[in-house]
Amino acid sequence: MTYRVALIGAGNMGGWHANQWKHVEGAELVGVLDPRQEAAHAHGPVFSDWDTLLSKAKPDIIDICTPTPVHREYVELAAAAGKAIFVEKPLSRSIEDCEAIIKAVEKAGVPAMAGHVVRYFPEYAAAKRIVDEGGVGKPATVRTARMSGFPTITGRENWYANAEKSGGVVLDMILHDFDWLRWTFGPVTRVMAKGLFGTGRFDERLDYALVTLRFESGVVGHVTGSWAHPSGFQTTYEVAGDKGLISHDSNKSVSLSSNLRSKDGAGAGVTVPESPMFVTDDPYYKELNAFVQALRAGVTPPVTVYDALEAARIALAALESIETGKAVTL
Repeated sequence: MTYRVALIGAGNMGGWHANQWKHVEGAELVGVLDPRQEAAHAHGPVFSDWDTLLSKAKPDIIDICTPTPVHREYVELAAAAGKAIFVEKPLSRSIEDCEAIIKAVEKAGVPAMAGHVVRYFPEYAAAKRIVDEGGVGKPATVRTARMSGFPTITGRENWYANAEKSGGVVLDMILHDFDWLRWTFGPVTRVMAKGLFGTGRFDERLDYALVTLRFESGVVGHVTGSWAHPSGFQTTYEVAGDKGLISHDSNKSVSLSSNLRSKDGAGAGVTVPESPMFVTDDPYYKELNAFVQALRAGVTPPVTVYDALEAARIALAALESIETGKAVTL
C-alpha cells in the first residue's frame, strides 16, 4: 500500500517535511494546503481549503506543520475525517488544547505521532542507548543546551515573536530537550525556571531560559535555551553517572565522546570519541519513515501524542515558574 500524504503548512518545517516525504518508501505527497500558494506550489498540488483537499487529494495521512496555535484545529479536522495524523511539536500552546487533541484522536481511533525529532538525531539516540545499557551507571546529573539566534520567517507574520502564540524559547525550542530527557530519564516531578519570557525584553527578539528539573528517579537536570546566541545554532549535553560521563558539543568535529569506567570498576577508561553524524539518514526522514512503518505494521507510533503532552506539560510548567518565581510540582 502507498500512503497518500497531505501537508498542512508549507513554511520552513513544512518544506523540510515535503522534501523528506519524497524519499519515504510507500508514501506519496498528494496535496499541500497553505494560504501562501506560491510557497505551496514548490512542493506539490495546492489546495485552497480543507474540504477540497480531502475530496480531491484523498489523503491517508495528514501532516500538520502549521504554527502552533492552529495545531488543535487541524488535528480535530483530520481525526474527524478518520485520517492518520503526524503533528509537529509543540503539540499545542496550552494543556487544554493538548488534551483536546488527545480526546479527538482517541474518539476517532486514528493513529497519531508527534514530531519530536531529536529522538532521531544520532548523537541523542546514542546517548540514550549508552544510558539504557548502564554505560554511565546510575545517572545523577544531566545538562543540555540548545542555542540559536532568533527564528525569523520571511514574507509572513513572524508568529515566533508573539509570546502568546509561540511560547518563546521554552515551548518552541528547548521542548526538544524536555522530550529527550523524559524519554531517557523518566518522569519529571518538579520544575524551576528563570528566563526573559514576560519581562518585556522578549519583544526585542531576545529570549533566554534556564530550567532545573527534578526527575522521579532522583536525577537532576539543567536545561539552557537561548534565542540570543550570536554565533549560530549549537547544542550540547553532558550526562554524568557513578560509572562515567558522556558529552556532546555540536561545534566539535567529533561531537560525541564517552569516558566510562571499565566493567570491573577498576577506574576510568580512556575517552572514546564517536561520530554518529556519519549516519546518512536525515532525522526528519527517519521520523516520517518510522510513522509509515508503524502504520504498515499496525502498531503504536514511536512518539505518541501522550509523549507530546508530557513534554508540553514540562515546558508550560517552566513558563509558569518564570512568571511566578516559584517551583512547579507536576
